[in-house]
Amino acid sequence: MTPVPRLDLAPKLKRPLSLWNPLDYLRLLYWVFFFPQALRWYVDRFGGGYIPEGEMNWRKGWELLRQNAIQRQLLFQGLVLTVITPVAIGLIFQTLNVRVDWLGMAVGMAVGVAGGVAGGVAGGVAVGVAVGVAGGVAVGVAVGVAVGVAVGVAVGVAGGVAVGVAGGVAVGVAFGVAGGVAFGVAFGVAVGVAVGMAGGVAGGVAVRVAFGVAGGVAFGVAGGVAFGVAGGVAFGVAVLRPETWLIGSPLNLRIIQNSSWLLPRITPLPLPNLVWRLQNWLQNDWETGLHNTNELLAYTLQFVPVLQAVNRVLAKISSEQLIWNVSRLAANPFDWNILRFASVSLDETLKSNFIKDLFSVYSFFPRSWQESLQARFDTDIRLDTPASAAAAGFWHLHEHEPAKAVKAFTEVRSLLYGEEMYTLAQTLAAFDKAQKPASIAAIQVPPFPQEPLLRPDTWKVLVNLRRVVEDVQFVNRSISRSARSLALNRALGELTKILNQADTLPQAEQGLIIDIAQTWKESLLQITGEVGEISITKPVVNPYVVGDPVQGHLFIGREDIIRQLEELWVMGNQLQSVVLYGHRRMGKTSILLNAANCLGSQIQLAYVNLLRLGDSPQGVGEVLMAICDEISQTVKLPPPDDADLLNLPYRTFERYLKQVEAQLDGGLIIALDEFEKIEDLIEAKKIPIDFMGFLRGLVQMSSKIAFAFAGLHTLEEMTADYFQPFFASVIPIHVGFQKRAATRKILANPGNEDFLLDYIPEALDEIYALTNGQPYLVQLLGFQLVRGYNDLVFEQGRSRDPVFTVEDVEAVINDPEFFKRGRYYFDGVWGQAARGAEGQQAIVQVLAPHPEGLSLDALAQSTGMNDADLQEALNTLKRHDVVEETQGRWRIMVELFRRWVLQE
Repeated sequence: MTPVPRLDLAPKLKRPLSLWNPLDYLRLLYWVFFFPQALRWYVDRFGGGYIPEGEMNWRKGWELLRQNAIQRQLLFQGLVLTVITPVAIGLIFQTLNVRVDWLGMAVGMAVGVAGGVAGGVAGGVAVGVAVGVAGGVAVGVAVGVAVGVAVGVAVGVAGGVAVGVAGGVAVGVAFGVAGGVAFGVAFGVAVGVAVGMAGGVAGGVAVRVAFGVAGGVAFGVAGGVAFGVAGGVAFGVAVLRPETWLIGSPLNLRIIQNSSWLLPRITPLPLPNLVWRLQNWLQNDWETGLHNTNELLAYTLQFVPVLQAVNRVLAKISSEQLIWNVSRLAANPFDWNILRFASVSLDETLKSNFIKDLFSVYSFFPRSWQESLQARFDTDIRLDTPASAAAAGFWHLHEHEPAKAVKAFTEVRSLLYGEEMYTLAQTLAAFDKAQKPASIAAIQVPPFPQEPLLRPDTWKVLVNLRRVVEDVQFVNRSISRSARSLALNRALGELTKILNQADTLPQAEQGLIIDIAQTWKESLLQITGEVGEISITKPVVNPYVVGDPVQGHLFIGREDIIRQLEELWVMGNQLQSVVLYGHRRMGKTSILLNAANCLGSQIQLAYVNLLRLGDSPQGVGEVLMAICDEISQTVKLPPPDDADLLNLPYRTFERYLKQVEAQLDGGLIIALDEFEKIEDLIEAKKIPIDFMGFLRGLVQMSSKIAFAFAGLHTLEEMTADYFQPFFASVIPIHVGFQKRAATRKILANPGNEDFLLDYIPEALDEIYALTNGQPYLVQLLGFQLVRGYNDLVFEQGRSRDPVFTVEDVEAVINDPEFFKRGRYYFDGVWGQAARGAEGQQAIVQVLAPHPEGLSLDALAQSTGMNDADLQEALNTLKRHDVVEETQGRWRIMVELFRRWVLQE
């Protein structure tokens, strides 16, 4: 397969044009008439950056001319050419005995100078030079020579033709050259041709009237018709530039020369074999082929052949590669119309634009005629093929129309990357629709896709925008001025970072995301005065709770479990008994204690910590005695006598519960925490096995009384005969790790109205990566960070920003004291791995040096365990939230626990 050549059609000039080099003036003259795209390149390369004509205005133009010497010099060189070139050509004609009207030529040059200055200021120097030189030379020479000839001709028709041809060529050249700079594509030139033809006919009418008044009806009609027809034809010829096509096509028939001066740059007429050549390039090497299409779009007017080649190749691409290929097409196109006309008919669009421009000239025709004619042309975007739908999706993103992009990507959701692009457009549509803080807070962000991703840089920014949404939601619902201020500042910081790094985004969605970020930033800045500023003048009260249950306003997260308990205890017809099981220090006690806040006045909760029982030398009576004491304090009913509980424990306790039930207006939840203590007492023969059967009878005794048991994962795994029937009658609820959003909320907004510190987003992400949302470790890290801040600022008297960074987090976990303070958690998980299936601790030790994890075969080889024992141990560790399997590799879930194992 022949390698695809890499085109480089840009000018090869390596220095600015010199004011004193005559050859540079010739180069500039060649650029204007045969390579106008070089003017844009020159300004972009040496003149401080090319600004498209649509974005240029008088203020920007004057500022560029004032600050940039290259742009001032180029404008001056263009004005020199506008004056010298017509004079030189006029002198040549005069030596050939051709009469020249110098006054007419002077007028033409004046028009060119005026157009150059005006265009240079209002539309940019490149456009100004193109319009000025082309207009001054073409109009000056054409009118000067043609009028001179016309004066010497007796027949008025000849004069009309001469003036018509000259005027048509002059105006055509000026518009064609300016179009080459301003539009840079055949689409723009084609519209120019349509306007020119219409303008030629209109000019014929106007001149016909003028000639009729001045020289008589007969001469006016003849001259006017000649001028109109000839002028229109001449305009079209000047724009199409067939002479460059005839000269350059044979020289570029076999291969396009990068440095050839004779490559047709200014004609939209298709070069021979170009479509076939581009099609082969794109099929053999899509990336290099796209580079070559951009070169042709930037430095020639071969838009139509490029479009045809791209569309033909897209139609043949397999469904697995289609969206990726279209995304590369949309990565950095010189002309975004390539995406548009992959879904819209170029032919129909040109016809519709011609009708529009024609009726704008002949405005006396009824508007209904124009609408009727334009309705015949289908200029809407079509989604009838996967290629057109994919291209339309990227086009709509570029045009800041995410809702239409959603519709387009819906057609290709089943393709590779289709679901990702659909979700991306859907997310941007939701973000774009929100304008005010209230609407930003109301956004429902769809779930983000998993890696690998087609647009990773975009998703990083969307994650940041999602954080802004969460912060604005907190600003809206919080009553704490300090917390609202921190959340608002954090949101504004995220938006500022997005705007500062917007250049890294793919071009298709770059402008849309910038608009969203700017809109949100302006909206949030309007409420900064309401939120106010804060300052820290005394040690910050530490809101994080380490070891003890978290209660009240400091209890954050677990909304899913609390909601489930509400459904079972508040919304149902009768109370349901549950068992909360999970990892050690996962927050089960905090859930039980805070569940009472959601039960209302009709449901009461009696909390019993069974660890306080100790060895229970008095047996089951002592256990029931502790439970009765807590029930008594909750319902205000005196407990049974201790002697009765010790002598007849079951009967006495049952009678007491019936008395409690009779007194209840609503219901009672008896929460037994650390319930695995019961198993220990049974195995130690401190209480009889039938105690579990007794509890099961109590669970089923009343619809107004229910039990909540809480403990380790082993509750779910109890297989003894006395446990199996018991747990079959309760509803299990797994208490796992906190989610990322809840972890972030716990740290950044811990419920303390006076909490004045903050975190950068990366610090929050780092804490989550270290803890996997393990509540005890999250609280411990937050506690140590606040403690370190107070010590540094108020004990050592050193100043620092009240914002925690990744470096602050690393400093905490690198302190040996951190792992000593967390030993209660680490020892608990390690000790639990010693119970149940054999080999759990050995697996953890083998996995610890490998944060990325190990395969099952590598684990078997390192531990020496057989497949059955290894799998049983892994399943146990997985149930206990110690390890997880990802893409065939097993790893320790909590990074801090992995590091502790390595140290110990």
